[in-house]
Amino acid sequence: MIKAEFARKGESLVGFMVSGHAGTAEYGYDIVCAAVTSAVMLAANTITDFLEADAKVVAEENSIALKLNKPEENTDAVKVLQSLKAHLEIIGEQNGGIAVRVRDTERNTKC
Repeated sequence: MIKAEFARKGESLVGFMVSGHAGTAEYGYDIVCAAVTSAVMLAANTITDFLEADAKVVAEENSIALKLNKPEENTDAVKVLQSLKAHLEIIGEQNGGIAVRVRDTERNTKC
C-alpha cells in the first residue's frame, strides 16, 4: 500500500510524505504506483522549481517528503499540496481504497 501523509499546521497543509508500493501489479508494471509517482513528482517540482517556494525535499529509495519552510508566504505552494492530496484521494478511491491511503497529521514530515 502507498501511504500519503499530509502535514498540517492549523488549517493549512505544509508538507507531505509518500512511501510504499501499491501492490496492484508486479514492481515496475504497477500503473497505480506510476500515477502516484508522476503526481508527486509534478507537485514537488512545481513547488520547488517553478514557484521557487522555500521548501525542503528528501527523496529516498521508496519515499519522498516535502516540507514548506514558510507556508504563509507560499500560498500557491499550499494550493499545490491541496491539489496533490485531492488527486491521491481520487486515485485511492478508484482502486477500492486498498492501494493508496491518504491521511492528515499534525506532526512534521520527515524533512
